[in-house]
Amino acid sequence: MLESPQSFVVRQECEKVAWQNGFRRVLGEEAGWTAFGSTTAKGQIYLAAAGPSGPWYLALDHHGVIEELGVPAVDVAGPGRARFAFDTLGALYGVLHRVYELGVSLPDAPLREFELRVANLPQSTEAERLVVQRIGQDIFRDRLMDYWRRRCPLTGISDTALLRASHIIPWAECNSDAERLDVHNGLLLSALWDAAFDRALVTFDDEGKPEFSSSLSEQARAELRWSSPIPLTDEHRRRLARHRERARAPGLAS
Repeated sequence: MLESPQSFVVRQECEKVAWQNGFRRVLGEEAGWTAFGSTTAKGQIYLAAAGPSGPWYLALDHHGVIEELGVPAVDVAGPGRARFAFDTLGALYGVLHRVYELGVSLPDAPLREFELRVANLPQSTEAERLVVQRIGQDIFRDRLMDYWRRRCPLTGISDTALLRASHIIPWAECNSDAERLDVHNGLLLSALWDAAFDRALVTFDDEGKPEFSSSLSEQARAELRWSSPIPLTDEHRRRLARHRERARAPGLAS
C-alpha cells in the first residue's frame, strides 16, 4: 500500500534521490507517485514509498531504459510502463543512477544533443565540417562512457585515458548522424583492443566473445587479454554481424 499523499519525510527522500541522480524537475504528485524529469535524460521517472522505512518504488516510462535496466518489475499499480520495488533507499539510489546513465544515452539522446550544439555552426568549409564532426565524436564518447559505466566491459579497465570510443560501423560508413551517434553502434574498449577492433583484427560473436583474425600474431593474441564477454543487445549484434564480415575476409581463428 503506497503512502498517499506522501508524507514530508517520503517526499523529501524522493526529491533527494531524484536530484542526486540527475532528475531535478519536480513534476507533481498523483496517487502517491511523484513525477520527475531531467533536462538531459529522456523520459520521466516516478517515485513512491509505503512509508519512511520503505519499501520504495520506481516507475519508468522509457521503454529502452526498462529493457536494458536488467531489474525485474513488480506487479503494483502505478504510472509508466513498468514499476520496480526496493527494500532500501540505497538500492534505489544505485538503480536510479543506472537509469540516468541509460536515459542520457538511449536511444536518440546523443543525436538531440548534437543537433542542438551544431544548429548554428557553419559547415561550408572542410575545416568547419571537421569542427562539427569533432563535436559529434566527443558526444559519442561521452555517451558511451555513460552507457558502459566508464569501464571497458571486456577487460574491466576504467582508466579514462586508456578508454576509446570504438565504432562498430565506422563513422564514415554510417548513413546518418543518428547511426553515427547511436550508442548501440559503439563499444568502450581499452586502447589495445580498440586498435585491433578498428582494423578488424578482432571482432566479437553474438555472445560477446572475441574472435581473432588469422593474420594476428600469437604474441598479439597473448597480449589481448580479457576477463568476461561483452554484454550485447540485439542492436549491437546486428551491427557486429557487419563487422564480422569485414573481419573474416582474411580469416578468423577463435
